[in-house]
Amino acid sequence: MDVYHAIADANRRRLLELLSDRERSVQELVSHFDVTIGAISQHLQILLAGGLVARRKEGRFRIYSARPEALKEVHEWTEQYRRFWESRLDRLGDYLDQTDEV
Repeated sequence: MDVYHAIADANRRRLLELLSDRERSVQELVSHFDVTIGAISQHLQILLAGGLVARRKEGRFRIYSARPEALKEVHEWTEQYRRFWESRLDRLGDYLDQTDEV
């Protein structure tokens, strides 16, 4: 599963956000959404296949945790665009400073 596909959905991004501070059970995650446990389980399967979460069993519960290192590829890809926009905005700022002096 492609990491970009895995983060394309808003619900999956929200799941990653919830898992970013600590691991949680499926039941706990479901309580933050207005969807079925089946829908959350499907989203978690996609995140798992994309390497963005890890899963372990604890008794009859499945506990999920985030694997933020899997987002490194996304970070590196978006970094080029951050640099691009910073450069453009710096140049715009310089231009606006010059026009204020006129």
